[in-house]
Amino acid sequence: MEIKIEKTTHPKAKPDQNALGFGNYYTDHMFIMNYDEGQGWHDPRIVPYAPFELDPAAMVLHYAQEVFEGLKAYRTDKGEILLFRPDKNMERLNRSCDRLCIPKIDEAFAVEAIKTLVSVDRDWIPTAEGTSLYIRPFIFAVDAHVGVHPAKHLIFSIILSPVGAYYPEGLNPVKIYVENKYVRAVKGGVGFTKTGGNYATSLKAQDVAEKLGYTQVLWLDGVERKYVEEVGTMNVFFVLDGEVVTPSLETGSILGGITRMSCIEILKDWGYNVSERRISVDELEKAFDEGRLLEAFGSGTAAVISPIGELRVGDKVMPINNGEIGELSQKLYDELTGIQWGKRPDKFGWTVKVD
Repeated sequence: MEIKIEKTTHPKAKPDQNALGFGNYYTDHMFIMNYDEGQGWHDPRIVPYAPFELDPAAMVLHYAQEVFEGLKAYRTDKGEILLFRPDKNMERLNRSCDRLCIPKIDEAFAVEAIKTLVSVDRDWIPTAEGTSLYIRPFIFAVDAHVGVHPAKHLIFSIILSPVGAYYPEGLNPVKIYVENKYVRAVKGGVGFTKTGGNYATSLKAQDVAEKLGYTQVLWLDGVERKYVEEVGTMNVFFVLDGEVVTPSLETGSILGGITRMSCIEILKDWGYNVSERRISVDELEKAFDEGRLLEAFGSGTAAVISPIGELRVGDKVMPINNGEIGELSQKLYDELTGIQWGKRPDKFGWTVKVD
């Protein structure tokens, strides 16, 4: 399909690159494509950024049938624009679509749509240290119908946002609260997808954590309430002596992060012993008490690598690595961002150039 391009006649003023924050500003254009039953996905176009017009009965507003993704574009020192593993994001988007009864997209075409939109708004890609262009593809149901069934009419859209660090702490270690009352996902549910409902259910626990002075919530399994799953916006890793442990995806209640996948592949390439397995809070507490919990960090598109400097389980506070970034966390951050910004060799062939 040919992507039609309509450029804005009223370009926006660009924000201060040194005060971007995350998700505060949006570029001049967006991508839109429609789905109608019997016709399939059609009419791909890039148009000026503007509000959607939705019927009050639009099904997404009542039944939350929607999915989304998140990735970034990076400007190198040579002025090139790179994407990081966009094919994996589109694969994951289709896994989410399948679970939410949303018609799948053509993954290769979706990557081309991203590349085209990023190229159109290339002047929005910031150049300040640590900044990038966040890319948000999303699909939502627009049928004007109050009734629970899969949508017959949907919109696939992509918007772009110049961003800085996701957490105010930047690469400084964050404090994480282990949630033992509320649950986010269970086996058989939608925990492995990127859908808004997963994040809506996390808000209450996040609010509790913030009032206690913690940046994020570490979720436990929804059945036994004892096995570590993921942080609200990140997958999680623990360095226990000579083993790097990250929770297994086998339960289907944890999002399979693209950065998580990349960390595992890099660590194995470096010769580390990486285990994808169930790990309980009791095991973490025991490792902490015995001095074997050497590091902990989160991984995700937004923050890349986020060191964890403190875990709180009930009333027990566990400072990790004296509240400082660990050697492995720093090494992984340097390697991943080096590849993403084109400063280090891309031996895995992960980056995709935008013309």
